[in-house]
Amino acid sequence: MPRLAVADNSRMSLRIPAEEKAILLRAAALRRTDLTDFVRQHSLRAAKTVIQEAEHLELSGRDSRRVLAVLENPPRPNAKLLAAAKSMPKRK
Repeated sequence: MPRLAVADNSRMSLRIPAEEKAILLRAAALRRTDLTDFVRQHSLRAAKTVIQEAEHLELSGRDSRRVLAVLENPPRPNAKLLAAAKSMPKRK
């Protein structure tokens, strides 16, 4: 289970096998940067990719046309939707 980030701590500990650390150190040296910057840059890039994939929905052409058609001509509300709308608290 992920732990919550501590707001006042900018450090992060990471335990990895020595072989993996050696690979990271070599890659950082080849990029002429230190290990911290190398790991930060690449992990942030990977994190942004994961977030983008989770938040982005790509529809096929057929599905896009279907969504647009429903938006332009929405179906009439059914009994369940009407009941749900009536059970909503009144807005002030």
